[in-house]
Amino acid sequence: MNPGTTQPTEDATPTAGGNGTVSRVRRALEPRYYLGEEPLRREMETVFARSWQYAGHVAELAEPNSYITATVGDQPVLVVRTEEGELRAYRNVCRHRGSQLLTGEGTCKRALRCRYHGWTYDSKDGRLLGVPEHRDYAQLDKGSLGLIGARVEELAGFVFFNLDMEAASLAELTEGLSERLARYRIGDLVPFGAKGVDGSQPANWKIVVENYLEGYHVPIAHPGLMRLLDYQNYGVETHGDWAWFEAPLRDAPSSNRLERAYQRLARPMPGLDESDSKMWRYAVIYPNTAIDMYPDQVNVWQIMPAGTSATADRWACFRQRNPGPVTRVVQRINQRFNTEVLEEDVDLVGAVQSGIRTRGYSPGPLSAREDAVGWFADRIRADVDPA
Repeated sequence: MNPGTTQPTEDATPTAGGNGTVSRVRRALEPRYYLGEEPLRREMETVFARSWQYAGHVAELAEPNSYITATVGDQPVLVVRTEEGELRAYRNVCRHRGSQLLTGEGTCKRALRCRYHGWTYDSKDGRLLGVPEHRDYAQLDKGSLGLIGARVEELAGFVFFNLDMEAASLAELTEGLSERLARYRIGDLVPFGAKGVDGSQPANWKIVVENYLEGYHVPIAHPGLMRLLDYQNYGVETHGDWAWFEAPLRDAPSSNRLERAYQRLARPMPGLDESDSKMWRYAVIYPNTAIDMYPDQVNVWQIMPAGTSATADRWACFRQRNPGPVTRVVQRINQRFNTEVLEEDVDLVGAVQSGIRTRGYSPGPLSAREDAVGWFADRIRADVDPA
């Protein structure tokens, strides 16, 4: 794939691309989208409350009555595997006085019991089953006081939810993506290493997403990546609700010892072939989920607003079961690469957050390599300012 080339998709309009290929003329977001409380308030209503959000991995919901909790913005959600083996998602709130029902992850009983006053709900359908001392209530319509539902779907081993019960299905919105992810057998992988939420990055969440969406800054800002990646053949495709990136590794040995070790030792996981050991792939599901696919592991990142000028990264890593000692070494090296790149990116996004406040500034044109940044900007505009 050629640098900056956008493959023809339903959202593409012709103009010159990086190698003479046609792609759409796109514009970056104006500063007002990143500054102030009002844009974030609107995003909570028009972006986060209506989009598919990463909840976890199927390994965390493998058994009946297992559950995980998640949040989108300030909205808590719980996802449970029912006794019948089906996934269900609900707003994580008791209908009585607003207490969260569950925290963290683990196993629960079929009857979800609020830890505050003991109201109890059926995990299969959210019905209110029982209320302690129910005769003391002057009015109690149990039929109208069930849990508030959310949509839930699985995509290639990852579990997503959507607060909007009328939203289009994730499978429909990401048509074609599951086939690309299938080779990594994500559903068969298991979590490893630490997971959780990293400290805030000093920038609006959209700046962090945009930084992930382009490799144009790699030669300047990421010397390690530049030694490893065949930058000239770093490519991107944008689709309706997802973007896809392919970053081939260089054949020439790196001048860095650890990078040379990775080049020499990395082997493809089951399901991948030898050519996959020379390719890093990335996917972004609009608006804020990123999936990193390496020969040795798969990482997922959820990029969440932590205010108007800070971002929290929720992340987890997955690998094949019982990897050998060499693969474990490769994975540790890979994790170190990611840590270094993240530290470099934190500095970059902080500089953008400061710079966009400059009076008189408006964004310049986007290069073909930044096509996915324009794709993301178009989606944000359409959601936040539909008129």
